[in-house]
Amino acid sequence: MTAEYKKQPNNSWVEFLSFAKGKSDLMEFNNWLAPIVLLEAEEEVVLGVPNIFVQEYLLENFKQDLLRFLPLKKSGDLALRFVIREPEKRSIPSKKRPSPASISSLNQLYTFENYIEGPSNQFVKSAAMGVANRPGKSYNPLVIHGGVGLGKTHLLHGIGHYATKRHRKLRVGSITTEAFINDFVDHLRKKSVDQMKKHYRSLDLFLLDDIQFLQDRLNFEEEFCNTFEILMHQNKQIVITSDKPPSQLQLSERMIARMECGLVTNVMVPDLETRVAITQYKAEKKGLHLTYEVAFYIAEHIYQNVRQIEGAVNRLSAYSKLLEFDVTVDMVEKVLSHLFQEHPQKRITVAQILQCVSSIFEVKTQDIRSSSRLKPIAKARQAAMYLAREYIAGSLSKIAEEFGKTHSTLLHAWNTVKKAIGGNDVLRRQIAMAERQLGVSPHPDQKSVEDSN
Repeated sequence: MTAEYKKQPNNSWVEFLSFAKGKSDLMEFNNWLAPIVLLEAEEEVVLGVPNIFVQEYLLENFKQDLLRFLPLKKSGDLALRFVIREPEKRSIPSKKRPSPASISSLNQLYTFENYIEGPSNQFVKSAAMGVANRPGKSYNPLVIHGGVGLGKTHLLHGIGHYATKRHRKLRVGSITTEAFINDFVDHLRKKSVDQMKKHYRSLDLFLLDDIQFLQDRLNFEEEFCNTFEILMHQNKQIVITSDKPPSQLQLSERMIARMECGLVTNVMVPDLETRVAITQYKAEKKGLHLTYEVAFYIAEHIYQNVRQIEGAVNRLSAYSKLLEFDVTVDMVEKVLSHLFQEHPQKRITVAQILQCVSSIFEVKTQDIRSSSRLKPIAKARQAAMYLAREYIAGSLSKIAEEFGKTHSTLLHAWNTVKKAIGGNDVLRRQIAMAERQLGVSPHPDQKSVEDSN
């Protein structure tokens, strides 16, 4: 349907942004509205957004304002369409003052403003911001899982900071699982468990870090699960971090089911460019100047987690100030060699994986990329998607596109193979063989099978 224009669409969008900037605080505008890009303004206004959360935020908070500024269809609806687009590479953020926290348990440094975003964590950060913007109404519970030192706690506290600034009357509780257990034990000793229950069950936003420490602690798990259910019934927001997805935790079926009923997200190892940005940002915060060459060298050799990068920068800063050395690649190699792995991660491509899987599973690469549901082809396709998910850094959507699939299909394939490996020796050997051909180390459970044969 043709849109009726009273103004030039380009000017209308600019005028709306100017209006919205005056109506919003600076952090809110930068996080939610600044990333939106005007892509087209002909028959309809087409806006490029980095994710669905930004689209939802715009329509829920500015729908009436958009009707005033943007062109309308004859039906009276907005002549507006959204396109999800990859965000541009972000530059190193400038120094900003962290948002004030309303509760002391939040780390003042762990805010959204100083969280370096890249393809590996773009989706999970967007989900975290969506929850912080609308606690109890977006994704509940939100589960964030990933390896050590990848930023789970940073995101957890970032939610707390953002939510307390935007919703000043919100009752927020942030605690580690170990502290929760100690608190429970202390109240048992004092015979004041009811007081503890009242405290946790009165929260509007409950942030629990490292739930894996509830494993094999049935009494504590039961108490948390009861609190969990009461908060959920009241539409109160719960956010949980873990080192593994819920299905891989040794918790009760009841607890796992509660966690999986919301949104489960994964923080992955950051890609090289993101690690370079993190390295330079951490150095800037320490007052240490690093050339791009030095930052690249560090990021290329330290890639397991962000915490190691921070430790490396701290060590370099100390050496540089105490011994008055300039930070060069030679100095980095001397000072940080104990942190380096022998070889940087090998870059794996989808094309290499397809060629390898094609040979091992004896199917054609074009068949793997096809939509055929024949069992041998589907099995090879799932194996290829599993390997891509395991060994290629980047957004799931981008990896899935190379297979002509959606990111949800890729995740389903990865989960299927992950579960099947445990009980299928043939598949396990095929995956291990593919990993050897690709030049990556097999997972320990696969390696043990190979060694035993």
